[in-house]
Amino acid sequence: MADHEDRTDLVPVDHGAERDPGTAIVRSDALENPGLPPHRPRVTDLDPKAAKTAERLIVTLFYVSLAGSIFSMAAYFAFPIRQNDLGSVRLNNLLIGLGLAFALLAIGVAAVHWGKVLMVDHEGVDIRHPVRGDAQTRERAVDIMRTADRESGFNRRVLIRNGMITAVAALPFPAIFLFRDLGPAAGTPAAAFSHTMWSEGVRLTKDPTGEPILASDVTIGSAFHVIPEGLNESEHKLEEKAKAAVLLMRLEPGSFEVSSGREDWNYQGILAYSKICTHVGCPVALYEQQTHHLLCPCHQSTFDITREAEVIFGPAVRPLPQLPITIDSQGYLVARSDFTEPVGPSFWERTGDYDV
Repeated sequence: MADHEDRTDLVPVDHGAERDPGTAIVRSDALENPGLPPHRPRVTDLDPKAAKTAERLIVTLFYVSLAGSIFSMAAYFAFPIRQNDLGSVRLNNLLIGLGLAFALLAIGVAAVHWGKVLMVDHEGVDIRHPVRGDAQTRERAVDIMRTADRESGFNRRVLIRNGMITAVAALPFPAIFLFRDLGPAAGTPAAAFSHTMWSEGVRLTKDPTGEPILASDVTIGSAFHVIPEGLNESEHKLEEKAKAAVLLMRLEPGSFEVSSGREDWNYQGILAYSKICTHVGCPVALYEQQTHHLLCPCHQSTFDITREAEVIFGPAVRPLPQLPITIDSQGYLVARSDFTEPVGPSFWERTGDYDV
């Protein structure tokens, strides 16, 4: 009790009573609210000619944006990308990019300049509330939006409004032209991915040397990165390799499943599967010798070679296509035919993808 009685600073004291100086802190260095600075009118507020000049500048910027959009579309056709010409790729990308840059930059500069020199300029304090307002507050918010629309001059300054609408409306058109490049050159995806350089009798060769592979050189547990013979001399080497790349492995005969109709697709345990992942087309380049799994390093799709490259993990939805193989009279591994299904990622036109 003695301790409690000694601590009189904990007992509430009437505001009119004399306080112990040690119970209050008065900050002498506190900053006073400076308030809003005095309003300074802009040149465009005082001079109608300056306002008209600013309006013309803003409209000009919007039409510069329109010109940039048109230039991008014209550059797409005037400077096309040519096969095996990296210079044409750089030039095409440069000119289209410059046109789009001017289109976007001009719209941005025009919008900022409009807000700084022509829209109503006054200071205000916005009191924010942590909860939703009542009906009267929401009606007031609508009134504020209408006032902002009126003060911005959007409906009054018809020339600026029409210029902005024209520039913004033209901006998506270059993108529409660029979408044309998303389609495969051969027409539909089915036509582009259904046929590769593999055909009956084409030898399997090492990537990248193009050296033919003897069946006797493929030992159990080994893996070869394979390309079709003649690929290195192909006119469209990269495009063909992106479809025809293969992984070659050898397992113990009888240690893997063989479905009906595929009995002669392997040669004494040597199996060949497409290297192109069926998820988004990344190279399936990692082979686990102990588990006989193929792993795609991009998104971790995993395929089990003992079960005809069935997907056992990851986002891929279908097995890797198998390349039927055998040997020729000299003992070199050769293809029996092309792949019997399209390689690579799934797509809408791919027959059978949605029948499972």
